[in-house]
Amino acid sequence: MKKVSIIVPCYNEEESVPLFYEEVKKVFKERKEQLELICVDDGSSDNSLKVIKSLKDDPCVKYISFSRNFGKEAAMYAGLMQATGNYITIMDVDLQDPPSLLPEMIRLIEEEGYDIVGTRRVTRKGEPPIRSFFARCFYKLINKMSNVEMVDGARDFRLMKRIVVDNILRLSEYNRYSKGLFSFVGFKTKYLEYENIERVAGTTKWSFWKLFKYAIEGIVAFTTIPLILSFVFGILFFIAAIVMFILALTTDYSSLYHIIWIILFSSSIILMMLGVIGEYLSKTYLEVKNRPVYVVRETNIHE
Repeated sequence: MKKVSIIVPCYNEEESVPLFYEEVKKVFKERKEQLELICVDDGSSDNSLKVIKSLKDDPCVKYISFSRNFGKEAAMYAGLMQATGNYITIMDVDLQDPPSLLPEMIRLIEEEGYDIVGTRRVTRKGEPPIRSFFARCFYKLINKMSNVEMVDGARDFRLMKRIVVDNILRLSEYNRYSKGLFSFVGFKTKYLEYENIERVAGTTKWSFWKLFKYAIEGIVAFTTIPLILSFVFGILFFIAAIVMFILALTTDYSSLYHIIWIILFSSSIILMMLGVIGEYLSKTYLEVKNRPVYVVRETNIHE
């Protein structure tokens, strides 16, 4: 009998957990596959862990509780590490990832030979327009800079064969950007499209600032183009400096305002480029420390 492992990162989701559990059980009620539900409590400050533990009478429910909030990437990695299914998926507990798609995802893997069946939102209904605009810009930008394709609107919700997950786990880096890692390992992939679904309960934990930082993580993790741009800007400013020197010798170019503007502008570019280089160095610094991606406070796995 095939087993399906569902990894569910949870951070302050006490209202959503029971609703998600009921929906998943409905889907698998009449199915032949064995279910494994791994809930990863990412250091919640509400009663999420208590609610998860209340499901302990169901042997398919397992949980991992972190010692603090390590982030969704760490929660997904912890779940992938512990999943034992033939097929593994990651789902948001707020039901924005509809469990009703799972039967079709399983069919596509078993009958049409796909290794991964992902999901992709074709609309961003319910999102603030500014957030949708920057999301589209991010995907256009990173796809031009990186040789790993990132699908606009793709969710972490994807069903993967065991071999796919085994290869993802070989990528044990500390600074994780899973959407990129999923694309990096390759394999035969199909995307199911659906319209955006709003949260069933609670509020999103992803602020604009958090999403911005996450986008930077993706760019730094999967392209070195910003470093090349730093070098290009250096050459351009060297040429500009030569031109300005010639102008200073041949024309009356002693205006104080012009000089101040040139200093401020060039300094801002230098600082920006130093920031880009510093971002890459900081990621290297964190990697060589070899710290664990997460720390487990308690779990019922291996009991």
